[in-house]
Amino acid sequence: MNIIVLVKQVPDMEKVKFDREAGRIDRSSAGTEINPFDLNALEAAFQISENMNGKVTALTMGPPQAEEALKEAIARGADEGILLTDMKFGGSDVMITSTILSSAIKKIGQYDLIIAGIQSVDGDTGQVGAEVAGYLNIPHISNVEAIKSYTEKDIEVVSSVWESQYLKRGKYPLLITVTKDVNVPRLPSFKNKIKARKAEITKWTCEDLKEVLDDSKIGIKGSPTKVKKIEVPRQSKREGKLYKEDDEKAVEDILNVLKSHKILREA
Repeated sequence: MNIIVLVKQVPDMEKVKFDREAGRIDRSSAGTEINPFDLNALEAAFQISENMNGKVTALTMGPPQAEEALKEAIARGADEGILLTDMKFGGSDVMITSTILSSAIKKIGQYDLIIAGIQSVDGDTGQVGAEVAGYLNIPHISNVEAIKSYTEKDIEVVSSVWESQYLKRGKYPLLITVTKDVNVPRLPSFKNKIKARKAEITKWTCEDLKEVLDDSKIGIKGSPTKVKKIEVPRQSKREGKLYKEDDEKAVEDILNVLKSHKILREA
């Protein structure tokens, strides 16, 4: 069982700043971490791999420092990491990012299952997983919140769509995107931390993918999506009232608020 996990190094969204003029996140303004949903994807891969005697490859695209995300993936249990890094990749939108990732997967060749987080906390598009599956011409199951069973041929999962749950089975090769409900990610073990320090991360540039990727249609020039403006909504503060002695007034006000929001109806 060969499993590929798509991971992304993202900024700490509680501290990051936005460059409104350039229409992008200022990634240098905060520390970085593995996208939280991708930790769930990694954990799902580890659990399957341990029971199926499989191999887990963590794959990411990003600047050279994204190597640290892959080393953390190895510290958590991945067997190897592959970093797609090249100045030509810079500025790629969702479509081009998916194109580059799928090209790298074609170069890897043999795989059974691809697992990705449902979305990244910096982009929140939730499109990369489905688009990668599309470029690879393989089926995909999104919004997976539970993995029920798996064999050497297929996997059975619970997919949540809107307010409904669906039991789905997919045959390999297959891509699934997982939510935070699918599992609780493990912490790195001391043994794997040592392994990660010594690990050699494979780095592929545009030149390494030339047989499977058209380098004239990547980066900013190849990306059809252009961000014109970023709006950061103002945070609204919660208002509170204190009733020290007038209990009846407190109850009356609470009921009025609930009725105004149509939570309660008039009898």
